[in-house]
Amino acid sequence: MTDLIRTVIADDEVLARRTIRALVAGAADLAVVAECRDGLETARAIAQHAPDLVFLDIQMPGLDGFGAVLRAGTPPVIVFVTAHERHAVRAFDVDAADYVLKPFDDERFGRAVVRARLEVQRRRLVALASHLTGAPPGAAGADRPPARLVVKDGATTELIDLAAIHCIRAEGYYAELVLADRTVLMREPLQDLEARLDPARFVRIHRSAIVNADRLVELQPTFHGEYRVVLKGGAELTSSRGYSARLQVLARSGRLP
Repeated sequence: MTDLIRTVIADDEVLARRTIRALVAGAADLAVVAECRDGLETARAIAQHAPDLVFLDIQMPGLDGFGAVLRAGTPPVIVFVTAHERHAVRAFDVDAADYVLKPFDDERFGRAVVRARLEVQRRRLVALASHLTGAPPGAAGADRPPARLVVKDGATTELIDLAAIHCIRAEGYYAELVLADRTVLMREPLQDLEARLDPARFVRIHRSAIVNADRLVELQPTFHGEYRVVLKGGAELTSSRGYSARLQVLARSGRLP
């Protein structure tokens, strides 16, 4: 039987709380332990109930959602549910599991629940591992790489799942994220972005290119110590000799299909 995920709903609008409660009721493993109308009430509910998950509005009377998170010390998993897009970057700075814009449909909320559930499970596994090994709580996941990238384009903010990225190419001071059906420009140098990515998944193959190892189909060695790198969907890149060592490890690891 799945352990229940203790959940708090925090929004100053009655209709919004009712809507979220109705949607949460469709998830058998989510149990609502409190509903809150403002930030101070939310902070008290987190301290009292120690929930696993909070669906949290940002603009609330007395104390906003970010203030409630700060009051919580070590916060639970947070899904921000708000009408304001402009707070998205800050939301992920505080490690939010998701950022849902109002109005939303059942499908979008369902995706947020899935992401939150996975994060709750991950934290529980980290806590169990810490208990078994005697490591400080949270140490195993404190510096984990992000699951998504926040990309701003003027007033628009887009969240890109890292799993959807095939490769990343340098474009001057920008990084070009290559997806299955389009490319997205991110204003960040490739070397800075690389430092934030999971090195077990994203492999530098050239000074101007990084590939998602999960998207690799074939590595074809050349006569010059380089590789022709074939990705799912048919894209092809060429590694430079200085970055070939990691590709050799991948070729021997069995990670290719």
